Amino acid sequence: MNHLQLFNNIVKKRSFLCVGLDTETDKLPPSLQKYDNPVLEFNKRIIDSTHNYAIAFKPNVAFYEHSGTQGWDTLQETVRYIRKNYPDIFIIADAKRGDIGNTSRMYARAFFENMDCDAITVAPYMGEDSVTPFLSYSHKWVILLALTSNKGADDFQYHNEDGIRLFERVLTLSQKWGTTDNLMYVIGATRAEMLKDIRKIVPEHFLLVPGIGAQGGSLSEVARYGMTNKCGLIVNSSRAIIFADNSENFDKVAGEKAQEIQIEMAQYLLEKKII
Repeated sequence: MNHLQLFNNIVKKRSFLCVGLDTETDKLPPSLQKYDNPVLEFNKRIIDSTHNYAIAFKPNVAFYEHSGTQGWDTLQETVRYIRKNYPDIFIIADAKRGDIGNTSRMYARAFFENMDCDAITVAPYMGEDSVTPFLSYSHKWVILLALTSNKGADDFQYHNEDGIRLFERVLTLSQKWGTTDNLMYVIGATRAEMLKDIRKIVPEHFLLVPGIGAQGGSLSEVARYGMTNKCGLIVNSSRAIIFADNSENFDKVAGEKAQEIQIEMAQYLLEKKII
């Protein structure tokens, strides 16, 4: 999926919502325990109830690999389910990989060839040769960690040398490695005030923005400072949608929560005259 196709899907769905499939086993509704694979059943129902309002799904790999081979099987089955039933959905593997070149090539094969994800989150700390193997795939995306919303982000990302903060250096240098058709950036929603400066450096790239909802990020501020005339945003919400309810109707409630966000997103898209 290229930049234009992603934008067209945003226009069609009047949404730039990504639903995070951070499926914690101890938070699953009790009604699912009768299934052989409660996590997969949960994911399928969440996907079915939210796909009309979302342009992307983002399984966080940690919530699957902690269960060993069964977890990996569940992750693959989840991706296959999306591909089969909702082929217009953009699938992001939130894996935060990044290693020396030959190792990154193996990670790229795992998530792009074997699992058929559209994108993968990658840590830039080891530099260009750890990122470019992921960029060698046509119609696949690297989503590079730039400015995250966790407390520890202050330890390194704001380090200032000669007037340039580390996250700004990441944004500037990495543009030489990829294009607006295969490179995005992670910018935490709780750092929304920084989006104005970030857009001066990467005016056209898509930004994956986690942190609205349970983490306290403001969707209105993200749209105000980060939206471009082609939207340029994929905003993720996980817990506020998928764990909004713990009853047998959890999927219906999740759909309602996703719709609420989609309606708000549509208003921002209208204000920007994108739709």
